[in-house]
Amino acid sequence: MKNILLFALLLCIAYSCKTNKVNSPKDLSLAQPGDTITISSDKTEYDIIIIEPGFNTWLQTVAKPEGFYTQQYLENKNVMYVSAWNNRVLQPQRYNPNLYELQIDYQSNIDYGYDVNYKLYNYFVYFQNRYKQNLLGGRIPPN
Repeated sequence: MKNILLFALLLCIAYSCKTNKVNSPKDLSLAQPGDTITISSDKTEYDIIIIEPGFNTWLQTVAKPEGFYTQQYLENKNVMYVSAWNNRVLQPQRYNPNLYELQIDYQSNIDYGYDVNYKLYNYFVYFQNRYKQNLLGGRIPPN
């Protein structure tokens, strides 16, 4: 499998960094069973690993249901979100490097399938609301 999208929060990294962060995805003490989501598909050979306390519960209870958005809509939004995310990763002096650690390798010419795009898009919505971030300017997307 190609691991092209990775939001992995490793315990060794979490404990080696400053622990006085209130708003950081590294706060693994809030993790609940099921907070690790792996989206993979043999058809597309791509997967996403998201380890984020509360995301799975939010995805099941708050996010719009699968099928609400078209794949084209999700792909267009993900291209913009990934670009904004990667720009922030490259500017640690301006944006919190504890929130924006790793670049995301998302290529618009690859069909990642609906499931990957749906969960990636919803992670961006969740992330912005939870950490009071605004990746695209304007208002933060509603839950």
